[in-house]
Amino acid sequence: MIKNFKWLVLVSLTFMACNSDDDVTAPVESSDGKPLTAGSADFSKYVALGDSFAAGFSDNALFIKGQEGAYPNILAQQFALVGGGEFKTPFANDNIGGLLLGGNVIAGSRLYFNSTPIPVEGTPTTEVTAHLSGAFNNLGVPGAKSFHLLAPGYGNAAGVAMGTANPYFARFSSSATTTVLADALSQNPTFFSLWIGGNDELGYATAGGDPTVNPLTPPATFEAAYKGLVAQLVAGGRKGVIANLPNITTLPHFHVIAYNQLTQANLSAGGVSLVSTLNAQLYGPLHNALAFLGQGDRINLLSATGNNPLLIVDETLPDLSANLKAVLMGGGLDATTATVMGQIFGRARQAKSTDLIVLGASSRIGKAPTVAADGIASPSPSLSQLGVTFPLPDRYVLLPSEVAEIEVATNAYNAVINAAAEANGLAIVDAKTIMDDLNKTNGITMNNFTLKATFVTGGMFSLDGVHPSPRGYAFIANKFIQAINAKYGSNLKGVDIGNYQVLFPAKL
Repeated sequence: MIKNFKWLVLVSLTFMACNSDDDVTAPVESSDGKPLTAGSADFSKYVALGDSFAAGFSDNALFIKGQEGAYPNILAQQFALVGGGEFKTPFANDNIGGLLLGGNVIAGSRLYFNSTPIPVEGTPTTEVTAHLSGAFNNLGVPGAKSFHLLAPGYGNAAGVAMGTANPYFARFSSSATTTVLADALSQNPTFFSLWIGGNDELGYATAGGDPTVNPLTPPATFEAAYKGLVAQLVAGGRKGVIANLPNITTLPHFHVIAYNQLTQANLSAGGVSLVSTLNAQLYGPLHNALAFLGQGDRINLLSATGNNPLLIVDETLPDLSANLKAVLMGGGLDATTATVMGQIFGRARQAKSTDLIVLGASSRIGKAPTVAADGIASPSPSLSQLGVTFPLPDRYVLLPSEVAEIEVATNAYNAVINAAAEANGLAIVDAKTIMDDLNKTNGITMNNFTLKATFVTGGMFSLDGVHPSPRGYAFIANKFIQAINAKYGSNLKGVDIGNYQVLFPAKL
């Protein structure tokens, strides 16, 4: 009925060919003309703990070039100029990205921009069971939540298939029973960075606030884990830098797909508008039945001009399945069809501007719902276009109540992080304020380059809408350096973000 949807923006990226950071060298003097110094910090043995941001995850994958530009790696390069030692990273096998487990692909390849973000060609070669030996300074683990850094067995390859272990940590953990924190402390570090907590809320947010897919970490759980991490990391007077968390729902991932994504072009077939047909056969009867039940504002007729809102499920609404069935039958609809309509639209409504549609919905809108992909299938072949004739499931939509819930959790997490910095004399990066500024009209300017949170064109974020671009990671490294300089009296210069690409090309 409806033509294929093409959701992602089409732009010309004339800035994609910026220089890489391969040949970046740092001067022996900072921008103020004074010699580079470590201040009161000792960078001789630096370890980085965190999640995908610390690992250098970008464009929806972990790959060599992304890891090379991870903010801890950039920090280590700067630390080396003032006494910092070797910094080892558990590199992936290739620049394709993705993971294999026993030869089976369990994580897909990275994205690149070709009018729209698409996967690069090739099959991943990074095998989880091909264990890396040795100690690694970069202990960033994609997917890790706060409490995972303290969890024994989180790097046990045998537990990956069962979901009890992390495939990225399983590649380089020192043993099947160790913890991320233990592997960090076993190296007797003199300085650490810790940026963790994003996944405690991100998984819940990208799952549309569906706790059955990925629950939100309770603030009390986060507090216990974070305090436990910091207490061990600062033991003996060890210095470090930590970062608080941005408001996750302000990431571009949640602002690509508009609530009113149904255009007149989408709602047509063979050049013929289907708006009248949809109104007559579906939207009109539903609106009238819901109006009879005092809920007519849930679904209105489609407009023949301009954009129209997506159909979504709102689990906070009263379930009108039985009532809707009865009204539709009273209007002459047969019992079987009325039952199906009641089941599908009992908690359905059209989306509003306060609803956030996750980026993952981009490949599903207009498609037939399946249990494997969407967690639900349509009982009616004629009502089988997600967002159009079948409401988008909860996992694709963040309702205002869920956005508020995530914000409350973020504020609670940040209170713990900020207090830890104050109590332990640690440098802190205010990532929340930074993200707020990136979302402002003027963005943030550094090294004569302006970064914004805009998807694809903003320069800060990669093509998954969550993780930074190469330039974004360089920007973050500079923010960490600024915090370290301010706290410990060091005089590190940082890097010129103009020497880092905005996006990775197809071939690396």
